[in-house]
Amino acid sequence: MFMSESQEVALGIQYDPQVIATFGEYQDADLKSFLQSKGTEMGLISHRSKLEYHVKILDSPVVNAFAIPGGYIYFTRGILAQFNNEAEAIGVLGHEMGHIAARHSVSQQTKQTMGTLLLIGGMIAAPEYAQYAEYAMQSMQLLYLKFSRDDERQADALGVEYSSKIGFDAYQMAYFFQVLNKMSMAEAEGGVPTFLSTHPDPGDRFNYVQQYTKIWQDSLKISPWKVNADSYLQMIDGIVDGEDPRQGYVEGNIFYHPELKFKFSFPSGWQYENLPVQVNMAPEDGKALMVFTFAPYRNLQTAADSTLLQLGLTLVSSEKKTVNGMPAIATTSKQVTQDQSTGAESTNLVLSYFIDYSNTYYVFHGITREADFIAYKKLFESNMMSFSKLTDPSKINVKPKRILVKKVERAGTLNDAFTSLGVQKSQYNELALLNNMELTDKVKAGKLIKIIGE
Repeated sequence: MFMSESQEVALGIQYDPQVIATFGEYQDADLKSFLQSKGTEMGLISHRSKLEYHVKILDSPVVNAFAIPGGYIYFTRGILAQFNNEAEAIGVLGHEMGHIAARHSVSQQTKQTMGTLLLIGGMIAAPEYAQYAEYAMQSMQLLYLKFSRDDERQADALGVEYSSKIGFDAYQMAYFFQVLNKMSMAEAEGGVPTFLSTHPDPGDRFNYVQQYTKIWQDSLKISPWKVNADSYLQMIDGIVDGEDPRQGYVEGNIFYHPELKFKFSFPSGWQYENLPVQVNMAPEDGKALMVFTFAPYRNLQTAADSTLLQLGLTLVSSEKKTVNGMPAIATTSKQVTQDQSTGAESTNLVLSYFIDYSNTYYVFHGITREADFIAYKKLFESNMMSFSKLTDPSKINVKPKRILVKKVERAGTLNDAFTSLGVQKSQYNELALLNNMELTDKVKAGKLIKIIGE
């Protein structure tokens, strides 16, 4: 390892705000308190007991959990919605702590230079565009650090050990990995890889985890082993499911933000990535990039001047404009980059529109190579000029879908329970997987199950 523990901790402190800026932190005091308290408890019996562990929830629907150097562990709300008891959550928490304890994430860090690629919805854009999305760039790359199968097996073993030592039934961890296998989710859903793509199966994971669990349960002889299904389900009752439209959503090729009350169009067929700090848009071939973000300065001219200076751009032209009744400044600027290996220089041109929306300043950047700029300029301009105030109540008053925990009134099958709760038949299979059950499974009166509603 080329990194000391103090350097590792410093790296975690540096990257944590970037991860939070990229995905947003999901606000749920009870869930966060539960995860942090168990992380602290497990940390004290881990192989790095002096390290301070930080457990956070990301506002992402993707089913994933990951750790970064220095003791930072992240759960997406997507994976928390998929768990059906505390033991599953603690097993995965122990697994991620195992990666930190064994310094796997530090090892990966030394093998890969960070900040060289910008990832947009699974598409890799040219690295010279990376500075326009610096928050997204570095923290997204952290997610794409894949562990080896040997590392995964070690993390599985440590996860079983740690969760068992604080009294949880680690067999539930094995069952949850089976659920993930059933899901067969796409790697790039939401632009972020899912758990199994970043944590590859070390080979017969289910049976190995069960074997580790038997060894530790026979050794520790704790009784009973904690599963805690009802208390966990009550904690996640109401958690947002899927994308949260309050943070921005797309219909057709129009992006709406109901909280900030604006809308704009982006080119048809382009991929987009909505982050708390910005929206990235690009064609599949990666030949261009549009970024929409804040320009937090005291006036429009300062926003334009300071942003270009911060990005290291050379101003070519500047013009005052009006965008749907709002004052704006349109600039064209130049960026010269140099290939580190060959020394060859290349030039990008950047069209930027700075817009004053009631003394809040926003900016669009349209970036492409100098040779392609004329081909893209009108496309950039037409979409930047589409920025306008959102006033349509039907677009503003959207609500997210949520996980709702319901009590089964009468004994029967899971299918019967869904029928009695008025669930649409098209949702039955999805919700059976969400509950890790089959539609034909018997359920007792009083059992708690998850459905999706508002």
